Amino acid sequence: MKKNWWKILTVLLLVFTVAVGMLSDVPRLAILNETIRNLYFHVPMWFGMILILLVSVVYSIKYLRKPSIKNDIIAHEAAKVGILFGVLGIVTGMEWAKFTWGEYWSNDPKQNGAAIGLLIYFAYLVLRSSFAEQQQRARISAVYNIFAFAALIPLLFILPRLTDSLHPGNGGNPGFNAYDLDSSLRLVFYPAVLGWTLLGIWIVNVKSRFELLRQRLYENV
Repeated sequence: MKKNWWKILTVLLLVFTVAVGMLSDVPRLAILNETIRNLYFHVPMWFGMILILLVSVVYSIKYLRKPSIKNDIIAHEAAKVGILFGVLGIVTGMEWAKFTWGEYWSNDPKQNGAAIGLLIYFAYLVLRSSFAEQQQRARISAVYNIFAFAALIPLLFILPRLTDSLHPGNGGNPGFNAYDLDSSLRLVFYPAVLGWTLLGIWIVNVKSRFELLRQRLYENV
């Protein structure tokens, strides 16, 4: 039980996010209205994606410094979960854009940067599948993974700020903090970020352990 406290915390945080996020009062802002509740899903998923992809990069660096199948597997599984969170982030963002901007995709710099970033990571998965030899696959994938993360950060956080953007916090637009003076959004937002991130780490943990077990069984056959 002592080792699983963070899993219990994950469940509690996500239950809190969904229940309170859907039922609590939110600021009545023009255009946004009730869609502002998507702040508890769309944005935390992107935060989770960044943190999980960072874990993937850390293990890629660890692999290059000390090659081991465990480091490669964790880096790979974390990248896949990060990509999943990225896809969910784009889907929830598109749904939000439909209500606030009038269309699912408006070629906003933030949207385009997110799409390009995900395509770079999809190429990572394709790259891994193109090598049969394990060490070669792991080494080249680790190097690519580091550069993929280095490209993702400017695409999401730097380039959109240098041009016109509809996205809050970019292109001169204020972020939600400028409106949320009563902190009612923060009450759910921060637990949501932690909850979704912990869920991603939990998935990475389970998938990595399963893959390690599969590799050991394969070696013993």
